[in-house]
Amino acid sequence: MVVSWAYAASYQKPMSVPQSLILQMPRFGLDVTLVHPPEFRLMPEIMDQAEAEAKKYGAGFEVISDPDGMEKAFKDADIIYAKSWGAMVHTPDPEEGAKIIKKYAHWITDERKMALAKPDAIYMHPLPADRNIEVTDGVIDGPNSVVYDEAENRLHAQKAVMALTMG
Repeated sequence: MVVSWAYAASYQKPMSVPQSLILQMPRFGLDVTLVHPPEFRLMPEIMDQAEAEAKKYGAGFEVISDPDGMEKAFKDADIIYAKSWGAMVHTPDPEEGAKIIKKYAHWITDERKMALAKPDAIYMHPLPADRNIEVTDGVIDGPNSVVYDEAENRLHAQKAVMALTMG
């Protein structure tokens, strides 16, 4: 599974989705590759926990922190989970973070990058996605996209949590 940073001009989005993914997916036996530009590191304590989880469950955990790392990470991937997050670990200043984000407008999941993954690779995103900024219409609406199934499953998971906490 590739957890990739994605460009989004709207604002510095939270790190909760990528951090949750790198912590949870090794528990299911998935090798995880986290790829992001150098300024978009995740919280150091979460990174340490993710490495420990991968080791505990015998899964791989690789980090590619490279301005042009998407292509390398997407090569032969089974799952592409691209999500924008802010540069909060790099800088607490929102204006500086916004300037940094603009440097990486080419970090969009498009058909060319998806073609690097396995032919049956799936594309995931928690929605809402910034269409043609984070991901092209051809990918999010394409045959490898499972974003609507993912959204539907999230609804049922949220209902289950509510039932457990309310009953």
